[in-house]
Amino acid sequence: METMLAAVYRRHGEPEEIRLETVPMPVPGPRQVLVQLVAAGVAPLDWKLRAGLLQRHFTLQFPKIPGRDGAGEVVAVGAGVTTVFPGDRVAVMAPPAAQAGTHAEAIAADAALCVPIPDTLPTLEAAALVNAGLSAWTAIRRTADVQAGQRVLVQSGAGAVGGLMVQMAADLGAIVTATCRASNCAYVTGLGACRAIAYDAPFPDDLPPQDVVFDLMGGTVHDACYNMLASGGHLVWLTAAPITDRSVEYGVRVTRAMITDDATAVAATLEMAAAGRLTAQIAGTLPLAEAAKAQRLLAAGLITRGRLLLVP
Repeated sequence: METMLAAVYRRHGEPEEIRLETVPMPVPGPRQVLVQLVAAGVAPLDWKLRAGLLQRHFTLQFPKIPGRDGAGEVVAVGAGVTTVFPGDRVAVMAPPAAQAGTHAEAIAADAALCVPIPDTLPTLEAAALVNAGLSAWTAIRRTADVQAGQRVLVQSGAGAVGGLMVQMAADLGAIVTATCRASNCAYVTGLGACRAIAYDAPFPDDLPPQDVVFDLMGGTVHDACYNMLASGGHLVWLTAAPITDRSVEYGVRVTRAMITDDATAVAATLEMAAAGRLTAQIAGTLPLAEAAKAQRLLAAGLITRGRLLLVP
């Protein structure tokens, strides 16, 4: 039996539950694709699932291979697959509760969740754009429908999702402000923000009312967003800490960006990167054997710029 290496955990718990194991190489079933992975992203969802913080929303099947996304080369296809072929480079989405994730040497993924990588885009960069790009595109284009000339504020604008939101909003011609650590202000303006506001310093009192505010944090950050909005403005939030909807009180709209796996959104993000309209943000790479360390770094808030990648 052919085998591969994968990061695996068998119960909820601390990062030490994750171990590098030898497991059977998956075989693609009907409408599935076997992808040999070059890199896989490590997202906040990964450590929250492992820690058991999301059991109300996701029931995991153990043993669990973590990893929401990645990129690599198709090595085999199952019956009924006509969209990609062996030798193609693809970006891959793995459903959160699926037993098989991308923190492995290979994955058998649904063909519908595999997106061809443009010829000019390096595979490593594509891996950093999959889930983060899906979230950013859904929020910016589908939920808020950002328009040229709008004043847009992105909370946590240096992270994997926030950084892409800054770039996408700027590409649309919006006047973008982003919050971040003081040490990341120059980085965020380099992504296209007209202004960066350090959230670890006193908040300025000269911020103009914003047409759209994107909240990636929830909790007290969400509460602070309301005073930043213009009358009739739009507050778009992505699932994080719990929020209290105060739209009626402030005369604004509040909408949750519903993030579901969508090949169209990922393809659009990859095409933007291939055309030079946005840049993949890679925080760094670690070998697959350090999957536990990767989750520990992320949970501790030590990854503040872009996406950390595991490289098998």
